[in-house]
Amino acid sequence: MTALTQYQRLECLGLWRDRPDGRRRDVVVSLGDASLVISDTRSDTALTHWSLPAVERLNPGQLPALYTPGREGIETLELEDGTMIGALDKVHGVIESQKQRPGRLRQALLATGLALILGLGVFWLPGALVRHTAALVPVSKRAEIGRLVLARMVPVTGPPCAQSEGLAALGTLRDRVLGMGKGELVVLPKGIDATARLPGQVVLIAESLIEDHDNPDIVAGFVLAEALRADLADPMVALLKAAGLRATVALLTTGDLPATALAAYADAVLAEGRRAVADAALLQRFTASGIAATPYALALDPSGTTTAALRAGDPFATAPAPVPVMDDSAWVTLQGICAQ
Repeated sequence: MTALTQYQRLECLGLWRDRPDGRRRDVVVSLGDASLVISDTRSDTALTHWSLPAVERLNPGQLPALYTPGREGIETLELEDGTMIGALDKVHGVIESQKQRPGRLRQALLATGLALILGLGVFWLPGALVRHTAALVPVSKRAEIGRLVLARMVPVTGPPCAQSEGLAALGTLRDRVLGMGKGELVVLPKGIDATARLPGQVVLIAESLIEDHDNPDIVAGFVLAEALRADLADPMVALLKAAGLRATVALLTTGDLPATALAAYADAVLAEGRRAVADAALLQRFTASGIAATPYALALDPSGTTTAALRAGDPFATAPAPVPVMDDSAWVTLQGICAQ
């Protein structure tokens, strides 16, 4: 959806039903990179996220335009804003053109996958096919898959926290820790212990991690550690391994993953504990990012026993980091990102 940069920050009002017999509700509709965010008009709370590739219009050419989040969706959304309707029509047109004329990605995936299937032995094939497929999936497709997995977590985690000022502060934290415009941070009200990761450089953060600490360096440390885990163990590889050979071949041949594979991986991420990362590699990240390691180390283990090496190697143990993670005002704003 990167072709829709002209519609960044596009918002409009709409009428949303959570089920066919439900009451119509006034909502604010926001167009994101890969999703349509539907929020309550009074509280700014996100009510639901619709994956843009799955959105379907039920009454082409009629007004108000009526949309659903997919063929099996029970929600509906009525829109009268011409700019938003035009943007969604453009999304639909891009998707239809890709269906009619497979792009370079799908052709490359299919040709490479078939060559692998024919040329590799039965015992070596699954692992090699998974790794090779993951390596061919571009950033934009990874981001789409990450969003689809996140949508399947919502019944357990609740919708991502989306208080508008808090989202701006979250973007500041993302730019400071991961680099300007790199990756995405998502705060979830429940369902995860501290952090988790999804394909597309998406780092999930538990609301409690932000609310229970008074130092943004702690959250920054957890995000750095999660990003390092993703670099060491590609979440796309983990997804395909969990999905199995059939789903991997489906990605090669159709460019999409089965819904069952996405749902299974969402459950696996929620159940997975944090894997340990080497202190030396983690300290390199803290040094390169200009972030103190001691607050993170003490949050992991208040006694300091198991994180002594992190504290000893903290590049800013005796002097403050040259650039704070974020100022006090932005931190307080971020702590209210899940406010109703």
